[in-house]
Amino acid sequence: MTIMAGMGPETAGTGVGVLLRGWRERRRLSQLQLALRADSSARHISFIENGRARPSQEMVLRLAEHLDVPVRERNALLLAAGYAPHYPEKRLDDPAMSALRSGMERLLAAHDPYPALVVDGTFQVLATNRALGLLLSGVAPHLLEPPLNAMRITLHPEGVAPRIVNLRQWRRHLLERMEQQVGLVRSQPLRALLEEVRAYPEPPAAAAEGDEEDITELFPFALPLRIAHEGRVLSFLSTIATFNTPMDVTVSELAMETFLPADPGTAAYLQAVVGAVR
Repeated sequence: MTIMAGMGPETAGTGVGVLLRGWRERRRLSQLQLALRADSSARHISFIENGRARPSQEMVLRLAEHLDVPVRERNALLLAAGYAPHYPEKRLDDPAMSALRSGMERLLAAHDPYPALVVDGTFQVLATNRALGLLLSGVAPHLLEPPLNAMRITLHPEGVAPRIVNLRQWRRHLLERMEQQVGLVRSQPLRALLEEVRAYPEPPAAAAEGDEEDITELFPFALPLRIAHEGRVLSFLSTIATFNTPMDVTVSELAMETFLPADPGTAAYLQAVVGAVR
């Protein structure tokens, strides 16, 4: 397993009142509702949003917490208000991150013989386990050159996409996931990646309609990732885990995605092929 250090999204500054109003509206809260949650007053919230009052550092952090603002964007709010960032941003290869790296390595290794990987906020692949290599069979070499990007590898016509049986469904799922991420962080690299993968060829609609009905019948509980591999179809259910209450920007954007076998045949095959070489 390898771990690669990555850089997070970029942010652009503007007035803290404008930014806070944007987050409040995104969370669909009134000024009064936010004030009650943050132990403040609607009048004070209004003054902050209109630029008539400068919030304290404590107030910025309190409002950000009640608005569930991502950690990176909390630093952006502080900068916009004239304060220094509160949350550090260490590289994953920083010595201070050694315990975190060791923990991720153990989790990834423990998930073998089932595929797993760790990505950052721009879906850059930071770490993988051995089993993930099985899903990357046939991917063009240029897509496997660092920095690897999970969305590009999956949806590129020279990536995993040609082997994904339910590509139309899985593509829609990944694009929605990226759109949600873009809505949370002001990241030009992430927006550019979204536009890039949107432009990749779509599978024919006619072929997908029947496939969607079949998958719904076979897997009524969750959308599987179905991949053709050496004459068989492997089916996986994807889960995503993040860290609770992160105090570092890098850590706040880490996500571990694990793929569980969605049927007994897939489980048996992975145990026989990947598990046999442990």
